[in-house]
Amino acid sequence: MRAFVTGATGFVGAHLVDALRQRGDAVTCLVRDAAKARALGWADVRIIEGDLDATTALREGCAGAEIVYHVAGRISARNLREYLAVNRDGTARVLDVATRTQPRRLVYVSSLAVGGPTVPGQPIDEARAPAPVTDYGRSKLAAEQLVRQAAVPWTIVRPPVVYGERDRETLRIFRLARARLGPVIGDGSQELSVVYAGDLASALIAAALAPAAAGHVYYAAHPAVTTSRGLVEAVGSAVGAQPWVVPIPGTLARIALWTVGSLAHLAGRATVLSADKSNEFLAPAWTCRADALTRDAGWRATTDLATGLTRTAAWYRAEGWL
Repeated sequence: MRAFVTGATGFVGAHLVDALRQRGDAVTCLVRDAAKARALGWADVRIIEGDLDATTALREGCAGAEIVYHVAGRISARNLREYLAVNRDGTARVLDVATRTQPRRLVYVSSLAVGGPTVPGQPIDEARAPAPVTDYGRSKLAAEQLVRQAAVPWTIVRPPVVYGERDRETLRIFRLARARLGPVIGDGSQELSVVYAGDLASALIAAALAPAAAGHVYYAAHPAVTTSRGLVEAVGSAVGAQPWVVPIPGTLARIALWTVGSLAHLAGRATVLSADKSNEFLAPAWTCRADALTRDAGWRATTDLATGLTRTAAWYRAEGWL
């Protein structure tokens, strides 16, 4: 297949490109920094330099593409306006070009943040109405609404927490665990769905190729649910250390997030740690079910948490990140 991937050098995008290359697909990537793409060793990938504001680059990438994977997005911003400028408006530009070129499918990578927090023991599925509690989630929902209205066959995939090689967000947990520290908000009982990045890449491809998946929204997660404490302890096992689990009271966490976010705002910098994110960090659960994607596309997550974390730790060490 001929595939066009936005956000190709990002964490999820890079895993997707690797999976497409392994399939033998002809891959074209939209990247902001061509040197970064070349450093990944993708000699068989066509590189187009540009971002979601570059209409000419989007046209060049979409031309002839059978599948468009729209992965690019913003995960940190100073306010809702900045999130919308990329996650909603950038998606609008991709859709405008794709509508003209008419690929077989456009796959949009959204987030469980659109679905919203959940109740312990009750993972949600696609039947529940969206209930985002952060600006990030609201911006991804705005993008989803545009995708649903597009005159091109589409599929939306909402992953939960994604971890794996190249991820800089969960890297913080690994580094703390190596130092034998494991901070958790509250008592560590927050329930979490997770998915290994390699499994998510296969989910996106399965969703793109399955005829029954056209026009539908899916969650993509491993069926086993963990907790914030369980995640910290599993990371500790992966790095060969037993972290001291440090409970952080919710009120203190909220104050700390507000302080970090305020300082970043004054410095003109975006951060994922902000007062807005406290609604996410303090929720009792973020869990979802992937039954529908299994039914319609035959996809199942095959990498359990211990295996995925071990692979991730080994990659971090090999690259000098850990």
